[in-house]
Amino acid sequence: MVSAESYRRCSLCPRACGARRLEGVAGFCGATSTLRVARSALHYWEEPPISGEAGSGAIFFTGCPLRCVFCQNHEISQEGFGLPVSTSRLAQMMLELQGQGALNINLVTPLHYAPHVREAVRLARDAGLTLPIVCNTSGYETAEVVDEMGDVIDVWLTDYKYASRELAGRLSKAPDYPEVAHRALGRMLASLRSKGGRLLGEDGSMLRGIVVRHLVLPGHADDSKAVLDRVWDLCGNEVDLSVMNQYTPNRQCREAGGALARTVTDDEYEEVLDHADDLGFERMWWQQGGTVSESFVPAFDATGVRGPELGDKG
Repeated sequence: MVSAESYRRCSLCPRACGARRLEGVAGFCGATSTLRVARSALHYWEEPPISGEAGSGAIFFTGCPLRCVFCQNHEISQEGFGLPVSTSRLAQMMLELQGQGALNINLVTPLHYAPHVREAVRLARDAGLTLPIVCNTSGYETAEVVDEMGDVIDVWLTDYKYASRELAGRLSKAPDYPEVAHRALGRMLASLRSKGGRLLGEDGSMLRGIVVRHLVLPGHADDSKAVLDRVWDLCGNEVDLSVMNQYTPNRQCREAGGALARTVTDDEYEEVLDHADDLGFERMWWQQGGTVSESFVPAFDATGVRGPELGDKG
């Protein structure tokens, strides 16, 4: 059961590190039981059904259970940037984003704070939140937490990074990633089916559904194709597929050399897209030119984090 007790000896993520987060001990994710948020603002660079023209209301959480060497959000995922906030403040952020015209509430890497998130969504709904809730996740989640959160999550925006255990271990320190992500995606699909399947609004925005994202890595097109095979076998056309070419080598990757020191070639990307077509994906998003830059990474400057608590009349 996802509750504050989950932080006592933490097993909220597949690491099951057992950290005593309630006592202030950080887990592998870098977080204690104090909720921390790095940014809350409209975000325009998700897939069209998520961002549309109005923007997605993105809330970026501090910490992450993965250790991806190529992470572009390392300030918050691995370096701890973010401000402590209450559950009530998190709920109020959701209402503020709704007031700014957001299409949805986009929770970015939130589930190592699952108890806070669940309670905040409930509080915000009670206070008038009507927007869909998007869980923007690395895919490295336990089936149990996915099941527990299924009633408050409307859209799963999930990565499926690797099919290779060796690659997952070397690049994200998570050799079990392929099995974990596959099982988690299966539970997301079961949750979606129980609610009646994919649903779009009149404006084309996603009200309910699953978008599976895959970032093509330079030198690893074969693993990308294996990932698509696994997604197709499990989900077929019940999900949207997003194949991304925006890999940008960070300083660590550039200094290490090898394939990860460069960007993805056009030929590599086309090879993966062609494979997706051959499999039969009908709803597929892809990127065209100019995507390799750091423009997709917002400024982590605590925008929108400070503010009133829910119900505070000032």
